[in-house]
Amino acid sequence: MKVTGNFKSQRGFTLLEVMIALAIISVALVTLLSLGTSSIRVHGRLQHTTQATLLAQQKMAEVEVGAEQGTLQPNDDEDFFATPFADYRWHIAYTDTPLATVKMVTVTVSWGTHEPHEGVDLTSFILQE
Repeated sequence: MKVTGNFKSQRGFTLLEVMIALAIISVALVTLLSLGTSSIRVHGRLQHTTQATLLAQQKMAEVEVGAEQGTLQPNDDEDFFATPFADYRWHIAYTDTPLATVKMVTVTVSWGTHEPHEGVDLTSFILQE
């Protein structure tokens, strides 16, 4: 059997072309993976911020109810939340205002084990009778 034709016209990819294509694909994949990791980190931080905001609102509501019932204790206080929110801690600070019957109350809910802790501050003014 006789083969005719020019073998040089039946050209495939060279090794250099394949290596360049693989390098481009690997750079694109690494970029996509880092974007995914960053997205997961941001989502986790947003979850913590939302949960801390809700816990701060709950604690502020407790302080406001205590003020209405006449059991407001204007001393700074802090503690951890009960399970399942044991990773969060709260701090209540009372500040005098120019009006003797009004106190500024700041509830801070923070989380994290490294300093500085991330946290949410919620401030309200309470009328003392």
